[in-house]
Amino acid sequence: MDDKDFSYRSLIVWQKAMQFAKIVYAVVDTFPTVEKYALSDQIRRAVVSIPSNIAEGCGRTTNRDYAHFLSIARGSLYETMTQIELAKSIGYIDTIKEIEFVAVEISRMLTTLIKKYHPFSNSNS
Repeated sequence: MDDKDFSYRSLIVWQKAMQFAKIVYAVVDTFPTVEKYALSDQIRRAVVSIPSNIAEGCGRTTNRDYAHFLSIARGSLYETMTQIELAKSIGYIDTIKEIEFVAVEISRMLTTLIKKYHPFSNSNS
């Protein structure tokens, strides 16, 4: 991967992760003001970590490193979904169906890539 080309931009999983981040940001913007520096901030950090780690992995020089950063991205996706589920359970969100749909797509794509670039990993989704 040539770092001058920013090849991560062509990855569908990165594009979907960027779309996911925009969706989640829009939802978090509806949270009560009291959540500005609490759950809202935590969700934003987690969701930004998904495409960021996909991109960072693309900049690494070995397949194992790439798979490692893809795995971190998947962990951040799970963290985001846990926090979104918490927000729903305390009444900040009415439905998470759209968010969940995109999250499942991203999770499957990440798992496939992790297996491709680190075939001996124990990737479960």
